[in-house]
Amino acid sequence: QVHLVESGGGLVQAGGSLRVSCVASGRTISRSSMGWFRQAPGKARELVAVISGGGATTYTAQSVKGRFTISRDNAKNTVSLQMNSLEPEDTAVYYCGRSRGSWVSFHVGEYDYWGQGTQVTVSS
Repeated sequence: QVHLVESGGGLVQAGGSLRVSCVASGRTISRSSMGWFRQAPGKARELVAVISGGGATTYTAQSVKGRFTISRDNAKNTVSLQMNSLEPEDTAVYYCGRSRGSWVSFHVGEYDYWGQGTQVTVSS
Protein backbone atom coordinates (compact mmCIF):
# COMPACT_ATOMS: atom_id res chain seq x y z
CA GLN A 1 0.00 0.00 0.00
CA VAL A 2 1.25 3.48 -0.89
CA HIS A 3 -0.12 6.66 0.63
CA LEU A 4 0.49 9.90 -1.28
CA VAL A 5 0.00 13.36 0.18
CA GLU A 6 0.30 16.53 -1.89
CA SER A 7 1.04 19.97 -0.52
CA GLY A 8 2.02 23.42 -1.69
CA GLY A 9 -1.00 24.53 -3.66
CA GLY A 10 -2.59 27.91 -3.21
CA LEU A 11 -3.65 31.17 -4.81
CA VAL A 12 -1.16 33.07 -6.95
CA GLN A 13 -1.33 35.87 -9.47
CA ALA A 14 -0.62 35.26 -13.13
CA GLY A 15 3.10 35.21 -13.75
CA GLY A 16 3.84 33.91 -10.28
CA SER A 17 5.32 30.63 -9.11
CA LEU A 18 4.33 27.72 -6.90
CA ARG A 19 5.98 24.46 -5.94
CA VAL A 20 3.80 21.48 -5.17
CA SER A 21 5.21 18.40 -3.52
CA CYS A 22 4.07 14.82 -3.00
CA VAL A 23 5.33 12.68 -0.15
CA ALA A 24 4.87 8.94 -0.25
CA SER A 25 4.59 6.62 2.72
CA GLY A 26 3.96 2.95 3.22
CA ARG A 27 6.31 1.70 0.51
CA THR A 28 9.20 3.16 -1.39
CA ILE A 29 8.44 4.79 -4.72
CA SER A 30 12.06 4.78 -5.87
CA ARG A 31 11.45 2.22 -8.62
CA SER A 32 8.16 3.70 -9.77
CA SER A 33 7.45 6.26 -12.40
CA MET A 34 5.63 9.20 -10.78
CA GLY A 35 3.34 11.65 -12.49
CA TRP A 36 1.63 14.95 -11.84
CA PHE A 37 -1.83 15.33 -13.29
CA ARG A 38 -4.37 18.12 -13.03
CA GLN A 39 -8.11 18.33 -13.28
CA ALA A 40 -10.11 21.48 -13.85
CA PRO A 41 -13.89 21.62 -13.19
CA GLY A 42 -15.80 19.80 -15.89
CA LYS A 43 -12.66 18.48 -17.54
CA ALA A 44 -10.87 15.15 -17.59
CA ARG A 45 -7.74 14.56 -15.58
CA GLU A 46 -4.73 15.37 -17.75
CA LEU A 47 -1.04 14.60 -17.53
CA VAL A 48 1.19 17.54 -16.65
CA ALA A 49 4.57 15.86 -16.15
CA VAL A 50 6.04 12.47 -15.40
CA ILE A 51 9.43 11.25 -14.19
CA SER A 52 10.89 7.76 -14.46
CA GLY A 53 11.79 5.66 -11.44
CA GLY A 54 15.43 6.59 -11.47
CA GLY A 55 14.73 10.18 -12.39
CA ALA A 56 16.75 10.09 -15.61
CA THR A 57 13.79 10.58 -17.92
CA THR A 58 11.08 13.20 -17.72
CA TYR A 59 8.19 14.26 -19.91
CA THR A 60 6.34 17.54 -19.70
CA ALA A 61 3.08 18.32 -21.46
CA GLN A 62 3.31 20.83 -24.27
CA SER A 63 0.94 23.21 -22.49
CA VAL A 64 3.41 23.67 -19.62
CA LYS A 65 6.73 22.99 -21.32
CA GLY A 66 9.36 25.52 -20.39
CA ARG A 67 7.33 26.65 -17.35
CA PHE A 68 6.96 23.51 -15.21
CA THR A 69 9.70 21.16 -14.00
CA ILE A 70 9.23 17.80 -12.33
CA SER A 71 11.85 16.37 -9.97
CA ARG A 72 12.17 13.65 -7.38
CA ASP A 73 14.19 12.84 -4.27
CA ASN A 74 14.05 9.10 -3.76
CA ALA A 75 15.86 9.34 -0.44
CA LYS A 76 12.91 11.38 0.84
CA ASN A 77 10.24 9.50 -1.13
CA THR A 78 9.20 12.83 -2.60
CA VAL A 79 8.23 14.15 -6.02
CA SER A 80 7.88 17.85 -6.74
CA LEU A 81 6.56 20.10 -9.48
CA GLN A 82 7.99 23.58 -9.82
CA MET A 83 5.55 25.82 -11.63
CA ASN A 84 6.72 29.15 -13.00
CA SER A 85 5.02 31.79 -15.14
CA LEU A 86 1.64 30.52 -14.05
CA GLU A 87 -1.38 31.34 -16.16
CA PRO A 88 -5.10 31.37 -15.27
CA GLU A 89 -5.47 28.30 -17.49
CA ASP A 90 -3.28 26.39 -15.03
CA THR A 91 -6.00 26.60 -12.39
CA ALA A 92 -6.93 23.07 -11.34
CA VAL A 93 -6.60 20.45 -8.66
CA TYR A 94 -3.15 18.90 -8.99
CA TYR A 95 -2.71 15.20 -8.21
CA CYS A 96 0.36 13.05 -7.94
CA GLY A 97 0.14 9.43 -8.93
CA ARG A 98 2.33 6.34 -8.74
CA SER A 99 2.68 4.29 -11.88
CA ARG A 100 2.69 0.52 -11.92
CA GLY A 101 5.98 0.57 -13.82
CA SER A 102 9.35 2.27 -13.70
CA TRP A 103 9.25 3.84 -17.15
CA VAL A 104 7.40 7.08 -17.88
CA SER A 105 3.67 6.45 -17.97
CA PHE A 106 1.31 8.79 -19.79
CA HIS A 107 -2.18 7.50 -19.09
CA VAL A 108 -4.34 7.69 -15.99
CA GLY A 109 -5.03 3.95 -16.23
CA GLU A 110 -1.33 3.17 -15.73
CA TYR A 111 -1.39 4.63 -12.21
CA ASP A 112 -2.51 2.66 -9.19
CA TYR A 113 -2.16 5.12 -6.31
CA TRP A 114 -3.24 8.76 -6.13
CA GLY A 115 -3.03 11.55 -3.61
CA GLN A 116 -6.03 13.59 -2.52
CA GLY A 117 -5.00 16.57 -4.65
CA THR A 118 -4.01 20.16 -3.96
CA GLN A 119 -5.81 23.18 -5.37
CA VAL A 120 -3.86 25.64 -7.52
CA THR A 121 -5.66 28.85 -8.42
CA VAL A 122 -4.11 31.45 -10.69
CA SER A 123 -5.79 34.84 -10.80
CA SER A 124 -5.55 37.16 -13.78
